Parts: sequence; structure tokens; C-alpha cells
Amino acid sequence: MKSFTKKLVLENGKEFPGYGFGSNRNTVCEIVFNTSMVGYQEIVSDPTYTDQIVVMTYPLMGNYGFADEDYESKYPSMGGMVVRECCDAPSNFRYTKTLNEAFEELDVPGISGVDTRMITRIIRNAGTQKAAIVDYDMPHDEAMKLINTTELRRNQLERVSCKKRWFSRTPNHKWDVVAIDCGIKYSFIRQLNAKGCNVTIVPYNSTAEEIMAFNPDGVFVSNGPGNPADSETICETLRGIRGKLPIFGVDLGHQLIAISYGAKNTKMKVGHRGANHPVRCIENGKLEIVAQNHGYTIDESSLAGTPLVVTHRNLLDNTIAGIESPKDRVFSVQYQPDCSPEASNTYLFDKFIKLMEDEKNA
Repeated sequence: MKSFTKKLVLENGKEFPGYGFGSNRNTVCEIVFNTSMVGYQEIVSDPTYTDQIVVMTYPLMGNYGFADEDYESKYPSMGGMVVRECCDAPSNFRYTKTLNEAFEELDVPGISGVDTRMITRIIRNAGTQKAAIVDYDMPHDEAMKLINTTELRRNQLERVSCKKRWFSRTPNHKWDVVAIDCGIKYSFIRQLNAKGCNVTIVPYNSTAEEIMAFNPDGVFVSNGPGNPADSETICETLRGIRGKLPIFGVDLGHQLIAISYGAKNTKMKVGHRGANHPVRCIENGKLEIVAQNHGYTIDESSLAGTPLVVTHRNLLDNTIAGIESPKDRVFSVQYQPDCSPEASNTYLFDKFIKLMEDEKNA
């Protein structure tokens, strides 16, 4: 039997010895779990997971490697990953790096060979908490001191947002969209391009005046990490542009739109992270199986007195999964619409296009 090289230590004191892969550094972050069966490269490179250690509930990771074309961001910033089994011999003609090689390059520490089912149960029952991936020979008291004295960072959005505006253009475009970069995934930009939109991606702290200077047909508010309540800058910007042109928000953007109207958000015990969440569209009653990645939800009682109406609900816990202000042509969802062309919930992008078209023809 191989000797253990790393261990996962939870804030409650439990230890899980295993085998390190990727970066060899120690790390302390919030620990969460994700129930997706595939898509680990997209998860690793999704800026929404900045400073989080992610426990993958599906037991095998790395079996199809990493492909250069499949990253969701240029500088992935995940805190770490916990897996049951790490496959270092991928079977995929497209792969360019193994899981271990990609994690080494990205400076992301990982640990394998642990009981991910037990870890998931602990998080599910006790809620998210701090955890550390450290060398196996670090004394328990030292590891606990490291966890207890480490303050979790709160400036994630500022770090993952672009520093200067940039463009993503498409031939024969029909629409000009400004995307507020809260940690945007490339797949959202590609989907907007596929719908005929030239996209200008701007930093999170761009003002309403700076955005309107681009003369856009609509504004997209992206996904991203951190506590939505820490992003008042974006909320102020949204107040300055709503009612002037259509706005579409996803994930963190959904929360920020709600807060900009005066609603409140609350931290969830566990959060929703995975590609198998059932959401019902209230308008037509249709059920969608969607990908969610968030640890906060809108306090429904705080919607009273706002023009926002609930459009979608998560059927697992009845939390709000979509809101809309028809008068202001603003809508958002608390999930990440699948960005493959055949996906059923790309209708949200079509809705955004229709709002821009109606605005142009008004």
C-alpha cells in the first residue's frame, strides 16, 4: 500500500488521509460539494469556485483528461479538489493534459483516495465550513491552528473580474451586448456570439455611464464568486441602467439584480452545486434539469414592495430560481443555462434577444 502524502482536515476536527495530486502547497478554504457526474474541467475553471475546496461526489475524476478548448476562464482560481479516485491515464483523443498535470500548472492542490461519501454527509448535515489540504505528516494541532487562524478571503469578485474591457465578436452580428464580468464563463460569451451578439466584456466596477457609452442593445450580468451583499458597486450600476435597456442575469448576476431592487440574500446551509437540479418554470409549468452553483438565495419576504415577480422555483427546497421585472425588461435565473445549442433552457438567451428586438422596434 502506498504511503499517504496529504490529508484533508475539516473545521470540526475530522481528518481524512489520502494522496496528493496537482500543486503541493497547503491550502485553507471553504469546503463544498458538487454532484455533477461529468464536467470537472469546467468546474475547475469556473471562477464561481474561487477559494473553495470542492468535493466531487462522483467517484472517478480525470478519465477524459483536460482539453485546451474546454476551459471556462483564463486563470482558474479554485481552492482545491477532493476526489475518490484520480485517473492519470485518460481515454480521450482530445485531451492535452492529465488531471494531475493540469492541477500542477494551475497551482491547485488536490487529494484523492478519501471517503467522499462521508465527507459529503458531514457537509450536508453540518453545513459548509473551513477545511485544509495539508501534508500528511503535519500534526493535528498544527493543522487545526492553521484552519482556526486563517480568515477566508472576501475579495473574490475583484480578483476574477477583468481589469480592462475586451471584445468577443461574431460575423454579421445583429446585437451589441455589454457583459458585466463578475467571473464570467466563456461558454456564456460563446452562446451570446452564437445568437448574433457582439459582446463587450467590462470590469465589475464599470459605471452606468461607461456602459451606456457603448450604446448597447442589452446588458448581461454574469456568474461569479463571493457573497452578493459585498457587491454594492454593481448594484449601483444596475440601478443606473435598468429601464433603459434589457438586462439578463445568471447565478451571481441573478442575486445582484434582486439586491439592486432592495431585496435581501441569505446564505444557505449547503448551497446548490451540480448539474442535476430540478427547476420549474411557473409560466408554463415545464420542468428543467439545470446546473446550479451558488451558496446564497433570495429572501422571498424581501421581494415585497419591489416590482420583481418569481418566475422559476427549485423543486428540491422551493427556493427562488428566477425573477423578472416585466416593466423594466429585466430578468434573471439562479442557475447556469446549458450552453449547448440543443439544450432546452437556451430559450432564456432567445428571450433576451427578443427583448432587445422589441426595444429596437419600439
